[in-house]
Amino acid sequence: MPQGQVTTVPDDGLTTRQRRRQALLAVHTGHGKGKSTAAFGMALRAWNAGWSIGVFQFVKSEKWRVGEEAALKALGRVPGGASVAWHKMGEGWSWIQRAGAERDHAAEAAEGWAQIKRDLAAETHSFYVLDEFTYPMKWGWVDVADVVETLRERPGTQHVVITGRDAHPDLLAAADLVTEMTKVKHPMDAGRKGQRGIEW
Repeated sequence: MPQGQVTTVPDDGLTTRQRRRQALLAVHTGHGKGKSTAAFGMALRAWNAGWSIGVFQFVKSEKWRVGEEAALKALGRVPGGASVAWHKMGEGWSWIQRAGAERDHAAEAAEGWAQIKRDLAAETHSFYVLDEFTYPMKWGWVDVADVVETLRERPGTQHVVITGRDAHPDLLAAADLVTEMTKVKHPMDAGRKGQRGIEW
């Protein structure tokens, strides 16, 4: 395993081991493909480490059955393995009855964020994927300042990765790890639609 060399050593009184075990806030943003894919790759590593996984998918339709969902749910059923909870907006946290009513996506996103806050406060999971969560912040469905403060003050060693384009500058400033996916070339540019096994 390659040994990374840090450029500076913080004067925080912590040992290298203590620093290594600090909770991480990661953001995958940019207009290139691979933001969610990278986050779910991290979730696989987290599961292998024995960490409970909580996935919250914003924006994506509850009807979509993505490959990562099937794979991680299957891992969550492995005897003796870590648990996996998967929530999708409109399916995973639709506690408000809306029979016959038009869906209120902003209210659903706010409900999802409220559940995440409860889970963080209770230290329900060790690793969270907040997929496409930059959009509810961008559209004003959830308060950016509340998100940043909640994530900064989360207890324990709960790791969080947030995906989506146009991440808010305050979120980027609060993050420990920021990766921007840049599109160089994409099959859609040549008129090819997404395909199973690649996009989902």
